[in-house]
Amino acid sequence: MRVAVKFAYDGRKFHGYARQPNLKTVEGELIKLLVKHGFIEDAKESFFRSASRTDKGVSALCNVIAFNTNTTKKHLLQTLSNEDSSILIYGIKDVEPEFNPRYAKFRHYRYYLPVANLDIEKIVSASAYFTGEHDFSNFAKLEPHRNPIRTIDNILFAQENDFLIIDFFAQTFLWHQIRRIISALIKVGKGKLDEKDINETLINPDIKVDFGLAPAEPLILKDVVYNFKFEYDEKLLNELNLLEEKIRSSLLKQ
Repeated sequence: MRVAVKFAYDGRKFHGYARQPNLKTVEGELIKLLVKHGFIEDAKESFFRSASRTDKGVSALCNVIAFNTNTTKKHLLQTLSNEDSSILIYGIKDVEPEFNPRYAKFRHYRYYLPVANLDIEKIVSASAYFTGEHDFSNFAKLEPHRNPIRTIDNILFAQENDFLIIDFFAQTFLWHQIRRIISALIKVGKGKLDEKDINETLINPDIKVDFGLAPAEPLILKDVVYNFKFEYDEKLLNELNLLEEKIRSSLLKQ
């Protein structure tokens, strides 16, 4: 049987998502848990796969893994959700044998941007250039095998107390893409960059420009959506809002 598992974590407690030797990572801790309880023998044998590999410091209210196991869904979720862990496991779904969580319908990221000394109207206006299909070579850390052309379906804004909440929606994102976009928008909001400069670099991706990299801690992976619904532990769902509030509150202290 192949299952997909939905989970959350505070990214500040890990050295990133992907496994690294002698470092505590989200992926590494998940595999340890599954092996510890006998749900899998190892990552390779179980065809263990992840939806999103978040950067060090980036948190998630929803990330997804999938693996092959002989354990029932009920026992697996009950065992993992009761584990005293820095990872909150709260949803499960049986999936097709070939299911790979990387291929989601869309992803939703949220960034909490402090509004002090920023021109919000300019930021909102400049963000319009990023929606749609573009070559994001100037707004990502490029990997040789990854196509820099991506489509951002929507960028939404809400202002709440000391933060501008920026929500990004797309099927896929490049490495550092959102944090580099945010860095450019901050420069626009401070009057250090004109929004037309953003448009020029999107139209002419071969002209290299470094817009910098915004901090990782205010970024949260809010959701990864598929063409099916997960089965949830309803008691644990309430903890997601508490986790987001904890992360947001910590940002005010920085």
